This record gives sequence, C-alpha cells and structure tokens, in this order.
Amino acid sequence: MYQLKTEDDVVRAALNILEQRLEYGPIMGNPETVRTYLKLEVMGLEHEVFGCLWLNNRHGVIRLNPLFRGTIDAAAVYPREVVKEALQVNAAGVIFYHNHPSGDPEPSSADRALTERLKTALATVDIRVLDHIVIGGNKSVSFAERGLI
Repeated sequence: MYQLKTEDDVVRAALNILEQRLEYGPIMGNPETVRTYLKLEVMGLEHEVFGCLWLNNRHGVIRLNPLFRGTIDAAAVYPREVVKEALQVNAAGVIFYHNHPSGDPEPSSADRALTERLKTALATVDIRVLDHIVIGGNKSVSFAERGLI
C-alpha cells in the first residue's frame, strides 16, 4: 500500500477501488456503488459533463464514457453520437449521468426532455435506458427512483 499525500491522491485511490467494484458482476446489485463512483468522477467540476455507463445484457459494466463537455450550466448532447457509441461498444443497456456545477441535482425540464429523446433513439436499436443520474455537489437524483424512466 502507498501513502496518500493529498486529497487528490485519496480521490484517485477511491475511484480505483470503485472502478474495480464496478468491473466485477452486475452493477444493478449495488446502485450505491454506481452513485458514489459517478459523484467522485464529476463532483467539483466547474463545467457540465454528460456521460454513459454502458452495460451488457446482465447489467455488467462494459465501459464508462464521459461523452460531452459543456459550460457552467449546459452541455450539448447529440442522440446520434450516443447511439453510435452504444453500437460500437455493443451495449444492451445504459445509465446516463451528468453533473450540475451549481450543486443542485434537481433535474431540469431540459434534462427530462433529453432523457426521453435518448430513450426513444436507443429503443430503436434495442438498448434499454436503466437510469439517468444527476449529480450536484455531493447529492444525486435518480430518474429511475423518481419514476421518470
């Protein structure tokens, strides 16, 4: 084991541990691990990032991709690029994630509309949208838990 010298070292070590936990077995068995990993991944960023956690047919992790980078209050997300990436990694399912640099994880009407557009686009190629997690500060909101998926 190595000694952690800075907070950044601690965060990197935590991400490595959580990444290993995501790699083994289905992630739906432990949604809190997913949330914690995603929080550490995007918490504290001063710009929005929209990404996808691509899953196989047993909900095991294929890949985590931050796909789009935005500004302090928006990120342009293109459904065509999301579908293209899904097919490239041969995904059966996906969990979307993005952050709100404001610290408020409450989904906006634009977030809801985007999720529906992506869900429709991915359904045409038989890819299930399991959740969309919005992270603001150290809090998060799950679309699935709110019945929005």
